[in-house]
Amino acid sequence: RVTAGERPNPSVSMALGYDTRIPGAPSPWIVPINLNWPIETAGRRGARLARASHLAAAARWELIQTIWQVRSRVRSALFDLYAARRTESLAAREEAAEREVAALLQGQFEAGTVSSYLVVQARVALDGATLARQAAAGAIRQAQIRLAGALGVAPHALAGVRLSFAQLRRFPRDLSRPRIRRRALLERADVRAALERYAASQSALRLEIARQWPNLQLGPGFAWNSQLKEDGEWQLGLSLPLPILNHNQGPIAEARAERRLAAAHFLSVQADAVEQIDGALAGYRSALARVTTATSLLKGLREQLDSVRARVQAGELQPLDLADAEIALDKGAQNRLAARIEAQRALGTLEDAVQSPLTLAPSTVRAAREAVPGSRSP
Repeated sequence: RVTAGERPNPSVSMALGYDTRIPGAPSPWIVPINLNWPIETAGRRGARLARASHLAAAARWELIQTIWQVRSRVRSALFDLYAARRTESLAAREEAAEREVAALLQGQFEAGTVSSYLVVQARVALDGATLARQAAAGAIRQAQIRLAGALGVAPHALAGVRLSFAQLRRFPRDLSRPRIRRRALLERADVRAALERYAASQSALRLEIARQWPNLQLGPGFAWNSQLKEDGEWQLGLSLPLPILNHNQGPIAEARAERRLAAAHFLSVQADAVEQIDGALAGYRSALARVTTATSLLKGLREQLDSVRARVQAGELQPLDLADAEIALDKGAQNRLAARIEAQRALGTLEDAVQSPLTLAPSTVRAAREAVPGSRSP
């Protein structure tokens, strides 16, 4: 913007003349001084300023897009850590339940009431649960490393840091397609950057059209002639190119082509954004439906566990039945966790399509964007 707003500097020229033919001249030297003052016409400076302002705005939106990409990587890594911790916790509960089943069956086998086949099956199930817990523990370490990398810090820098996962437990449900589309087309960085670049191409076309008309060159001058008793002579010159052979048709045609290209690019970016939003919104709604089903199933399994526990206390069922019901509840909890993980990943995909955190208030998002370097206060 500063460069585009600069005005052309005037120039001064001085030339020494030497003439000895005038009789009785006390000095043969002539000293003419000429000043050349360019004057821009046809609104060139305004067009340059408009183009530069739009290009600066486009660059700022591209910076915001890069910031969003960093935020997206941090959210993904943070969610991976959250999912790994929750998976490890549920896997530990299932392992404990499987260990209890194995111990009960071992006791019954020693008492001669069950076959060794059931004991072996219980041990295999216990080993599988142990492997799942160990895998989840490894996933926690890997997620911590990814989170540190996304934040740009060493992994040990996160040691002892308390992380909040509150935003990762929320599922916004009032997301209509028109509202999401409008929000994306107003706030998505690549759409806004493409729009600013189209506006810059329009200003560039205005500038080339203005260049059809020549600039003025105002040239006042002064000559000091010591031959004529220090006589001074003033002169005023005005020059301008003659637009006879061309009227800047070539650059104007190029600017029009650049404007058409910028318009096509904007429409392409907008169409891609709408397609991503529609696909991501459909995936998120489908994932939310599975969360609802998994939650209902878990509620039924919890009621079933309460019923089995009451019947065990009444002597109608065996402790092994209670352990089996606890395992079923743990598996139901894992299924609901898997559904919630899938829904959160779908929400992350939708946020990437909108390029705006859907779990934050719009005022918070605007405040963050206004803090980006180069932003203009409202």
